Amino acid sequence: MMLDFNTLYPYSGRWDRLFDDLIKSTAPEYRRMAYPPLNISEDEQALHVRCQVPGMSMDDLELTLTDKSLVIKGERRAEEGKFYRQERPVGTFQRVVRLNVPVDREKIKATLRDGVLTVTLPRAEEARPRRISIEAS
Repeated sequence: MMLDFNTLYPYSGRWDRLFDDLIKSTAPEYRRMAYPPLNISEDEQALHVRCQVPGMSMDDLELTLTDKSLVIKGERRAEEGKFYRQERPVGTFQRVVRLNVPVDREKIKATLRDGVLTVTLPRAEEARPRRISIEAS
């Protein structure tokens, strides 16, 4: 007589699913990308945030600057019609960019051109690098 304990201990299937989920989550096609995608760069004068928002107007976007972050909010409205495939996300979104340096709030510029929102955040004068001269004694 043989007893089958597989019905009592279905762990092997659970382990298989766990490893499958772990492998899928690291594969590039399964990673979920934050929307909208953005690039953040800096130079000695300013921080630059470039955000891809094709097909959106400035009326669909809202920018808010707090003490330590830039918040980009918006809403992409769904287009009318019958879709056979829809890969562009719709709905509301929000991205928060943490600022690691103080910025000059009076000189911030935001432009929207060719589907790219560019926000330039000039560094505050006290945060800019300064050259220090060395005196010989």
